[in-house]
Amino acid sequence: MRRVVKAVSFWCCHGCEIEPLADGHISHIQTEDGFLLLRTQISMFSKFAAPVAILLIVVGVWEGVVYLFEMPRYILPAPSKIVVTLFAEYAQLLKHTIVTLQEMLLGFLLAVGIGVPLAVLMFEFPALEKALYPYVIGSQTVPVFAIAPLLVIWFGFGIASKVIMAALIVFFAIVLNTLDGLKSTDPDTVNLLRILRATRWQILWKVRIPSALPFIFSGAKIGISISTIGAVIGEWVGAKAGLGYLMLYANGQLQISLVFAAIFCLTILGLSLFGLMTLLERYAMPWRQHQYEKPDF
Repeated sequence: MRRVVKAVSFWCCHGCEIEPLADGHISHIQTEDGFLLLRTQISMFSKFAAPVAILLIVVGVWEGVVYLFEMPRYILPAPSKIVVTLFAEYAQLLKHTIVTLQEMLLGFLLAVGIGVPLAVLMFEFPALEKALYPYVIGSQTVPVFAIAPLLVIWFGFGIASKVIMAALIVFFAIVLNTLDGLKSTDPDTVNLLRILRATRWQILWKVRIPSALPFIFSGAKIGISISTIGAVIGEWVGAKAGLGYLMLYANGQLQISLVFAAIFCLTILGLSLFGLMTLLERYAMPWRQHQYEKPDF
């Protein structure tokens, strides 16, 4: 082995040129790259084919049921009518979607800004965890509709009450997932750093928080998806704008196709924010992608 290393070093030092690959080898490499690209495209197609097929079947059955039974529009509109409403009421839907999106994002950021530091403090100080943990759990046992009217009374019909409502919905997932992530740190790694005389906060910053990132992002993806619930409930109780407000208005006018259009916008909002959070997770933890890659045989 040493002779091989010396020989390689000798060739490098004396400027020996490496013989270029033959044309056959290059074409072989290009063929392999083509197969890899084809496999990637097939994998992407198979990933989305089943959900799209199910969606098309559901929409087709829905359209057929409405047509066969001649159901009135104010009870169950056909999907084609909902699509027409989406285009006809585009400006109105966009206006209310932006309002709900602001409430969701601000509520999510508020929950993360309070929930993650609180979980860290609860982990570092067990007495604090014992004192606060029952209240964190208890915050989810109170029906959201019971709190919403109080928030509207205290904070008004503006955006503040909706932001707090969305934050309350997200807060539980953020705190519990962060706390579980901090507790799941490899004890051997922590013991090694203690032997190296690392401080408590160095261990937290260098080991525990990076180890907890998958849990934090899992909670964040759940939280940002369900933040629509808090925002819409707040708008139902009392608001002047937002998709929840639009749904109540349209329902009162028996414009059920507009109600479904607003529900569609809410669904797109939740899915889009979930996708953005997934991309952020991949960017923040590039090593996690390779961890679950299947070996090629």
